[in-house]
Amino acid sequence: MKTTSILLAGVGGQGVVAAGDVLAKALLYSAFDVKKSEIHGMAQRGGSVFSHVRFGGKVHSPVIPEGCADFIVSFEKMEFLRYLQYANETTILLLSSTRIFPLSVNMGEDSYPEEVVEKYKSSFASCIQLDAEAIATEFGNRKLAGTVLLARLSEFLPITFEAWQKAVTSAFHADIAELNLAVFNKIGKFHEDNKGV
Repeated sequence: MKTTSILLAGVGGQGVVAAGDVLAKALLYSAFDVKKSEIHGMAQRGGSVFSHVRFGGKVHSPVIPEGCADFIVSFEKMEFLRYLQYANETTILLLSSTRIFPLSVNMGEDSYPEEVVEKYKSSFASCIQLDAEAIATEFGNRKLAGTVLLARLSEFLPITFEAWQKAVTSAFHADIAELNLAVFNKIGKFHEDNKGV
């Protein structure tokens, strides 16, 4: 079975590492071999954070080789630009429209690179853009944005609702898990009418 590679990218505090943990657990509960790695040394300072999650019949390395990402999930609108070397002509980009301005932009020394984002997002096989924070806010907590992105990503992955449920309930306290599962119940292939697909 081919190894599938997913790169999650964002800014410290957005829950990139937690989302990677939930994704890896859901894949393990689906009986795949899973490898995961992450960099989050600057997470406390709002720096760039990314996580590699790879799954298949037998995965030999937790690190995605350059040019081999099947999916790049960008929690912040421009963060995917840092990882273009992992993309290829079939990579799918899942892009949140959330913008977190770097210090240089906040100080007026630079501008947010909207035109660069537009240029490069069109180079992917497909770009699915959504306002993950706005959708999360509809559920009462903007910190659910990572779960919104995972729920959307679930449309492409061979993971059942039951596996996601086990992963979420093992990762969060009961009340937080319930909120996260509510997102899966409403978004992607696990809309209430399609559970278990």
